[in-house]
Amino acid sequence: MKIAGIIIILGLISFLLTYAIRYLAIKHKLMDIPNERSSHAVPTPTGGGLAIVITWYIGITILYAFELIETSLFFALLSGIILMIISLIDDFVSLKPIVRLIFHFITVVIAFYILGGLRAFIIPGLNPQLFIFLYPIVILGMVWFINLFNFMDGLDGFASTEAIILGLVMFIFSGNLINLILIFSVAGFLIWNWPKAKIFMGDVGSIQLGFILVVLGIHFHNTLQFSILNWIMLSSPFWFDATYTLFRRWRNGEKLSQAHKKHAYQRIVQAGFSHQKVNFYLIGINSIVVIIILFYREFDFLKIALFIISLFFFYFITRLIDKKVPFN
Repeated sequence: MKIAGIIIILGLISFLLTYAIRYLAIKHKLMDIPNERSSHAVPTPTGGGLAIVITWYIGITILYAFELIETSLFFALLSGIILMIISLIDDFVSLKPIVRLIFHFITVVIAFYILGGLRAFIIPGLNPQLFIFLYPIVILGMVWFINLFNFMDGLDGFASTEAIILGLVMFIFSGNLINLILIFSVAGFLIWNWPKAKIFMGDVGSIQLGFILVVLGIHFHNTLQFSILNWIMLSSPFWFDATYTLFRRWRNGEKLSQAHKKHAYQRIVQAGFSHQKVNFYLIGINSIVVIIILFYREFDFLKIALFIISLFFFYFITRLIDKKVPFN
């Protein structure tokens, strides 16, 4: 009961901190100015994700003090402070992409090492010890997810909603209180960020959320509470859109560093759908994925098939959006 009260208070702290950051952002003109990539039309205060980050670290520190979080998970997540500092510096100095990327890799390697790597999948005929050779790919995937979560933070409430959904589903299957810390930390901010947003998350929030979610995904896989394949399925609305869009732009010979509005979630807005409606679609899509995951966990012989079906499901959605707003 005491912890439940603390978690609720954390949600209130996140709400009040977001208000304070919004006030300071307006006062000091820290605004997100619309550009060719933006899905908003007016300058909007940014940096609200700092409220999520501060609340989050307060929350997991309390869990650690009460011995309600594994030591390895706590320190793996604590390494994310590096990302917070780099993101804040980048907001004021505008660091070169390679500098940001170096620190992303440093943080991920530290967290991955503390977590003890990634538990091998049980595949008949495959020596689990050989799985260690896949570690570089896993680390690259972690860095990619951190960055794509930032790319996908382009609609009011979109990234926050996805983070809450992932946290809620992982809580249902793991029962770990850390997911509630995440949910309430984000929810306090989301009240201000829900369409029409009064403040944006900024890199300090989206980068951190990407890191938190991928670390939790690996941890729950290692503790046999939630398979990393289920986590991949559940996070597909973000990674599939970002990855497939990048691939299509590369195939078209486009300059990948150039700002664009070709993500599926951006094009559906261009088709006339409101930010709020897209968020509700996101909730509905994830609900379907959760149903697929339930079958995945119940029937071992269907696991590979259901994983592939979930990917085709997102491909099908993308093709539907292509008909509304062609990619090219």
